[in-house]
Amino acid sequence: MPRKPAIRMSPTEWRASHSLAAVYALRMLGMFLVLPVLALHAHSLIPDDAPPEQRAYMVGAAMGVYGLTQALLQLPLGMLSDRFGRKPVIYAGLAVFAAGCFLAAAAETPQMLIIARAIQGAGAVSAAVTALLADLTREEVRTRAMSMIGLTIGLSFSAGMVLSPVLSDLLGGVSGLFALMGALTLTSIVVVAAVTPNPACSRLHQDTQTQAGRIGEVLKNTQLLRLNFGIFALQSGLMAIFTVLPLALRELGWERAEHWKLYLPATLVGLVLMIPAIIIGETRNKLKPVFVSGIVLVLAAQAAMGGSTGSIWGITLCLTVYFIGFNILEASMPSLVSKIAPSELKGTAMGVYNTLQSVGVFAGSMMGSKMYALYGYHGAFAFCCAIVAVWLLLAATAPAPLPVKNLVFAVPEAHRADLPALARAVAAVAGVQTVSFSEDGQTLFVKALQHGFDEAELTPILIGEQPCP
Repeated sequence: MPRKPAIRMSPTEWRASHSLAAVYALRMLGMFLVLPVLALHAHSLIPDDAPPEQRAYMVGAAMGVYGLTQALLQLPLGMLSDRFGRKPVIYAGLAVFAAGCFLAAAAETPQMLIIARAIQGAGAVSAAVTALLADLTREEVRTRAMSMIGLTIGLSFSAGMVLSPVLSDLLGGVSGLFALMGALTLTSIVVVAAVTPNPACSRLHQDTQTQAGRIGEVLKNTQLLRLNFGIFALQSGLMAIFTVLPLALRELGWERAEHWKLYLPATLVGLVLMIPAIIIGETRNKLKPVFVSGIVLVLAAQAAMGGSTGSIWGITLCLTVYFIGFNILEASMPSLVSKIAPSELKGTAMGVYNTLQSVGVFAGSMMGSKMYALYGYHGAFAFCCAIVAVWLLLAATAPAPLPVKNLVFAVPEAHRADLPALARAVAAVAGVQTVSFSEDGQTLFVKALQHGFDEAELTPILIGEQPCP
């Protein structure tokens, strides 16, 4: 059967998708640029005579406090955008983030750096940006638009890891990186103002936004809870690793500007091998085996890294294996959330997921630094292994998700008077698993099997050529 041609984005949708993906890229690139070098910078600001536990607290807080404030504010700011408008909230959030960047660039004490990082996290605009993109795109192309943002985040991570040591050296240290972050953020404000279209109207989009009153339903879903713990464990491990790994490289005699030689091959191999793994998982209904394999790779790499900090080749090998698993998991977990969550709760499920991701940033930074102060490298990596081992057990015992995809359609005006009849007609199409509607009755959510379902069969129902029972 010939494949149905994809619906083309309108010029407005194209501008909205690419400009907001660029905003994500600029902001996330700034965050990832400081990740590989921030621990060393924080240590340099702490007096040499500071007690080990105080040093651990300050380094951990400097690394992770932005995750705490982001976790606390990203959902409320998204809800405020419903009331005060998307762009005003985005402008305010980006301005707060930029202020935190410039304050961090000027910080001469660990306390000032911690305050600056907390201010950075307070500029949490991801929910508002997602809501604006939903306002500017039709239901039929929204998934494609959202995937652009996901792609830019992955590329920003890899670029930031590689460019960080080089740019840090060129810009006179980590303070220069923070100043660059601030400049990139101000550029993002210009992009939103000058390039991103203004929405004709704003409303709640249940497939992309959080519904505060239904968070409890998401928290009762045990499969989603496993994934929420998983992203918490993954981010905790990442941050714990980068609180101690730069120290190990310094002890091996590697200058900060040379670290890219290690990060470049590790991130490139991770990206290249992630792509076929995800394709196999999605197209051959092997998503759970691929997912569990990713956790095993992360766990094995973390366990081996604890005993490899004295060898640059050992660190390189472990980090390469780690990034293969990490990239597989980062790419597959949002897909798993969307497959498992009820269609009308997908936005709420992703909101909870993103919040736990930010909490993991904070917890991993604090615990990694503390365990290093108490037990050295082995302590930090033992913490990483412990939480990932629990996650592996939860993932291995979870039921495999159905091979489904989510489809979103605008409900034609002719059908809005009798939604139950439309639901029955759509549910009767082969391969359809669930049918639901948005609260305002304007959007149809369909969860259907990836194989055995033909989207073209819905067309005559939606346009009225086939009567509803």
